[in-house]
Amino acid sequence: MEVRLGASPVPAGEEDGPDLRHHGDAEVRDDGEKLTDLAVNVRTGTPPTWLREDIAASLEGLAAYPDGRAARAAVAARHGVPAERVLLTAGAAEAFVLLARALGVRRPVVVHPQFTEPEAALADAGHVVGRVVLPESDGFRLDAALVPEEADLVVVGNPTNPTSVLHPAEEIVRLARPGRVLVVDEAFMDAVPGEREALAGRTDVPGLVVLRSLTKTWGLAGLRVGYVLAEPEIIAALGRAQPLWPVSSPALVAAQACVSARGVAEAESAARAVAADRAHLVGLLEGLAEFGVEVAGPAEGPFVLLRVPQAGVVRELLRGAGFAVRRGDTFPGLGVEWVRVAVRGREVSAEFVAGLRGVLGSFG
Repeated sequence: MEVRLGASPVPAGEEDGPDLRHHGDAEVRDDGEKLTDLAVNVRTGTPPTWLREDIAASLEGLAAYPDGRAARAAVAARHGVPAERVLLTAGAAEAFVLLARALGVRRPVVVHPQFTEPEAALADAGHVVGRVVLPESDGFRLDAALVPEEADLVVVGNPTNPTSVLHPAEEIVRLARPGRVLVVDEAFMDAVPGEREALAGRTDVPGLVVLRSLTKTWGLAGLRVGYVLAEPEIIAALGRAQPLWPVSSPALVAAQACVSARGVAEAESAARAVAADRAHLVGLLEGLAEFGVEVAGPAEGPFVLLRVPQAGVVRELLRGAGFAVRRGDTFPGLGVEWVRVAVRGREVSAEFVAGLRGVLGSFG
């Protein structure tokens, strides 16, 4: 059961809805090495050599317990905030669990379609989770008026996975109010040129919590590193819920490197390249309109959302053609006709669209 404005909340643990624990990596397990991976949104060719070398050098110090002070200070400097507003985490996934367990909220609401782990973490912590489902008819764009006034925790992604929509920062700020925690998942914001519409570093928005991940742009999914930016009181509450030494020494070194001037500059260059590659991919996909393919947009993340006739069958046939894409029906607010496709280089995009054309053409 989905929750829309005025409907009843989703009971924790409800089993008849979308599989909130399904993630893109499931599409490439086992025989994934045989496939071109368009299901996972980690940038190809990462980590870069210089980052690998920094991480490798950190292994000499594994006998010592991790000390996160330098990395925390580096993140704080990156966003122009005091260190007391920064919490380093074992990826954004840990942050979702901490938020669900440490803050004592009573009426959490998740804005969908979006990454499902926040709702799963809230449900696992025993919360009754409300859903606000943004309509496709409005391009999955955020309308702050749709969120119930009584919600005391609101989660929204920006840019949003899987829709690739970039919401205006000031529309998100409209959700803030005293007594409410406003969680903005900016895991893909460093893939947006100029990080326009970012809220990271803002200190004038009450209850604002911004999550960042270093997984996507830097190819560090296996290292598990991210961070939270929020008011010192919220940071302290989340920190008390963490185990001792939650972030490994190699991950701390990686965090410090990624938020350095060199890291920020490289991320910006990568974001501009992704934007160009995405425009190329979208142009190719628009050439499949005759087969009923529709591109949700405008896309602003390193992935695009597609409506494809008989998408379930198409996904399996694409696997036979050597491509893995992310199913869309595990995201509340989407159905079986949706798939998500990661942006890759132009040669890969051309091969994929040719393969998709062949699959769709085989239906006669």
